[in-house]
Amino acid sequence: MDIITISSPADIDHAVAQLNIPQFNVIYEKCSPIPLRCKPPGFASLLQAIIGQQVLVASAAAIWERIQAAGLCRAAAMAQASTEDLARLGLSRPKIRYAKALALSGLDYEGLAALSDAEVLSRLTAITGIGRWTAEVYALQALGRADVFPHGDLALQEAARQVFHLPKRPSEADMRALAENWAPFRAVAARLLWAYYKDHKSREGIG
Repeated sequence: MDIITISSPADIDHAVAQLNIPQFNVIYEKCSPIPLRCKPPGFASLLQAIIGQQVLVASAAAIWERIQAAGLCRAAAMAQASTEDLARLGLSRPKIRYAKALALSGLDYEGLAALSDAEVLSRLTAITGIGRWTAEVYALQALGRADVFPHGDLALQEAARQVFHLPKRPSEADMRALAENWAPFRAVAARLLWAYYKDHKSREGIG
């Protein structure tokens, strides 16, 4: 089984050329260098993805800083932390349960690297609190998988609506169908759409 990964700007360059989609070519020219969004594999990166579920980016970042400062980026430390301590750091009751479940899951992080994309997503979503979005984001960022796309990501959906002039923001199912056209580099398509979204929002802010 050949596992294709994205780990350098050259990989993104190659993928964009292979996709050769006019709308993506425009984003590539306008927003380069396209951020790799790489993170180290392991407990900390997956925990950070869980913290980022359904909260504002700024709020997630603030909570994550407090978790780091408390030394809870390791599974053993998180497993021993009290509910009260985690609540004081800003974690909701469900997020506390999810963080604890991850810490106690015994997940083989190194072993994930040898699995197919489907197997990776299956292993991750079997853990309480890890949904499809979190698993896809982890596979894309921490494992560098080239053909994983977080279809439920609202920023990607809104960017796709604008870039492809869709009548409304696509649903998760709509995005899944649309992204089929971007295989085997759907993760690069995601990076391009995120880059477009960030650029567009910054321009809105200036205006």
